[in-house]
Amino acid sequence: MDFDLTEDQQSIRTAIRDVCADFPGEYWRGLEVTGDYPDRFVRTLTELGWLSVLIPEAYGGGGLGMTEAGLILEEIHRCGANANACHAQMYTMGALLRHGSDEQKQRYLPAIARGDLRLQAFGITEPDAGSDTTRIRTRAERHGDQYVINGQKTFISRVDQSDLMLLLARTGPSDETDRTAGISLFLVDLRTARDQVKTQRIPLMFNHHTYAVYFTDTAVPAANLIGEEGRGFRYVLDGFNAERILIASEALGDGHFFIDRASAYAGTREVFGRPLGANQGVAFPLAQAYAQVAGASLMRLHAASRFDRGLPCGEQANTAKLLASQASWAAANACLTAYGGAGFAAEFDVERKFRETKLLEIAPVSNNLVLAHLAQRVLGLPRSY
Repeated sequence: MDFDLTEDQQSIRTAIRDVCADFPGEYWRGLEVTGDYPDRFVRTLTELGWLSVLIPEAYGGGGLGMTEAGLILEEIHRCGANANACHAQMYTMGALLRHGSDEQKQRYLPAIARGDLRLQAFGITEPDAGSDTTRIRTRAERHGDQYVINGQKTFISRVDQSDLMLLLARTGPSDETDRTAGISLFLVDLRTARDQVKTQRIPLMFNHHTYAVYFTDTAVPAANLIGEEGRGFRYVLDGFNAERILIASEALGDGHFFIDRASAYAGTREVFGRPLGANQGVAFPLAQAYAQVAGASLMRLHAASRFDRGLPCGEQANTAKLLASQASWAAANACLTAYGGAGFAAEFDVERKFRETKLLEIAPVSNNLVLAHLAQRVLGLPRSY
């Protein structure tokens, strides 16, 4: 199910599969026990250049597109690995590449491409501002040649493992006619701000390094403001479309993982004198999930193609994320049903991936919010929120 991919794109799948072969289920299960960050996995992908594919060649990156980036993440998940420690460094590139100054790009992008710096943290969500980003309260006040930031973020991933963070903060009042006004985007160098940035890890149902983050008089150079003051929300929207396409890719990889594992198991496991997969109650849900994954994959490729050509792709990116996450969850349920009680045993990795893929229906954007977007922006229905 590769839908006329080019030879180079096919080779990306093969290369990532070879990398992931060195990080089997035992590696990921071990991290769940210790709670450690998959540093060796991230370092390997970085050294091989796979996490810098969206950075232009002029800055030392791969100069590839969203299609190729999606294939990388999809194959990581299809192999039973998890790319949550990798994807942010890809989708955060949108805001920096499209709206960062030449000086900012020269200063940071080559180091990110080399792996000397990690940009894996995106500070948006707050205790009272989840999907409604315009309600953020974290403030950044200008004092001479720097901004001083105070506030709190929550459910921010990989803060302790990142050198840099993209941060949304309020620099001015909101406007009743434009709720996105007064919000600015900053690039925070966590290496120099550690004493003014406190983190507290949030325990989750899977090994995902997520934190509450507290800013107390955190000084950020004015030179680290991305674009114009007060327009940060608009800049983040570029990253949102990339994020949705890449998350869809991860969900597709999960869907394939479940279908591959369940099909192999159901084809060899015998019950009542015949293969388990001969039972329609097992086979049909897997076939249905496969069809859903195949359809979602087409939408993901369509969205990525529009993104790479610089065309509007909000409708396609949101639809791809919705369909792919639904397909992966359908595949997860069909797989666990096929495995039966064995599916709850850690050694098969089904229960781990089951927990991980559920996240993709909820984060980084809830599917209900995706539906609201499509209803309003595509169908022209009245705003519901």
